[in-house]
Amino acid sequence: MTTDAPGGHGRPALDDSAAAALARCVAVEPDTFGTAHWGRGPVLSRAAELPNRAGFTDLLSPEDADELFSRRGLRTPFLRVAKDGQVLPASRYTGGGGAGAEIGDQVLDEKILQVYADGATLVLQGLHRTWPPLIDFARELGLAVGHPLQINAYLTPAGSQGFATHYDTHDVFVLQVDGHKRWRIHEPVLPDPLERQQWGGRADEVSAVARGEPALDVVLAPGDALYLPRGWLHSAQAQRDSSLHLTVGIRALTRYALVEELLGLATEDARLRSTLPFGLDIADPDQVEPELTETVEALRDWLSTADPAAVAARLRQRAWPAARPAPIRPMAQAAAIDGLAPDSRVTLRRGLRWRLDRGEPGRIVLRLFDRTLDLPEPCGPALRAVLDGGVHRVAELPGLDDDSDRLVLVRRLLREAALVPA
Repeated sequence: MTTDAPGGHGRPALDDSAAAALARCVAVEPDTFGTAHWGRGPVLSRAAELPNRAGFTDLLSPEDADELFSRRGLRTPFLRVAKDGQVLPASRYTGGGGAGAEIGDQVLDEKILQVYADGATLVLQGLHRTWPPLIDFARELGLAVGHPLQINAYLTPAGSQGFATHYDTHDVFVLQVDGHKRWRIHEPVLPDPLERQQWGGRADEVSAVARGEPALDVVLAPGDALYLPRGWLHSAQAQRDSSLHLTVGIRALTRYALVEELLGLATEDARLRSTLPFGLDIADPDQVEPELTETVEALRDWLSTADPAAVAARLRQRAWPAARPAPIRPMAQAAAIDGLAPDSRVTLRRGLRWRLDRGEPGRIVLRLFDRTLDLPEPCGPALRAVLDGGVHRVAELPGLDDDSDRLVLVRRLLREAALVPA
């Protein structure tokens, strides 16, 4: 049995599937998009410029939406309904589902018909977790952009507008599936807003800017796509036909996230944990000033010693759980574990993020998005082999003396949902 130095980490590569997902959203080369457009300004891509001229009905069609409303037992918060800029109470469109399904927050198709016919916009939320084509699309697009994302669908009756002019605190791709929708887009009142800086806190500024000339006034037709960075004001109104579009929200981390994690680590510094003086009048700037000066000095001293590895570990805990890897089939996975043999072939779960570190003496630690595995160090060569994303025959894994050791390792990795049958 041989050993090998542990270490390494895995961000899934931008392969053809991930690149193809991004190409469906923006008619710009990935490098150009990243350097010239990402976070900078809107990009309009017409259907004729995009690779799939058939549009986006393979991801979610109006018929698919009806399937979700009528046959899937949909519950809140996977549906939101808005009209004239106001979100309707869930009681307007939910209730009990009948015998054996008496839970009171199920979406009822009769009530959906009523609110939609009355001009309300239906927002199917979290489709990256509930609708198979969008589960796969979200995973591949997430690999391409390198950030967690979410997907909602907006179904708007002809001539209606669900939401007033506003901005989002995340970047979006808008994919027009069916019908036509007019988008009026204005420059930000607050560039690059953080999640805590919602547009409602600047409603007067937003309204004032929205009354001016838009930076972009365009009607999206089926198959068209639009990229909007966070902070750009927008409103959208269905035209003479009903509209269905998908919104992909990209929940990118910011430099402020680094600041938050640095401050979280700053609790290690005794000077920064010190109690303020007894009797200090915190409303008196003259009394606060020397304490503030000393605190800033202590913080500056501490920041100069900040460890990138510690910051990265905290960012990993924040970001990795937000982007799930490919779904697994629990019953099939359990059967594969029971039937595992030296000739069995396995591969890394698609989209899985991992990090391999040294553990206690003689141990290595595999960190995944939701768990940590502590393994004997001699497993290192075989472990690194299966982490490369290829297809591997159990009997051919390196570094372990016999098939029984290999089967123990692979069985553990299948049970922990790091590997799947190939």
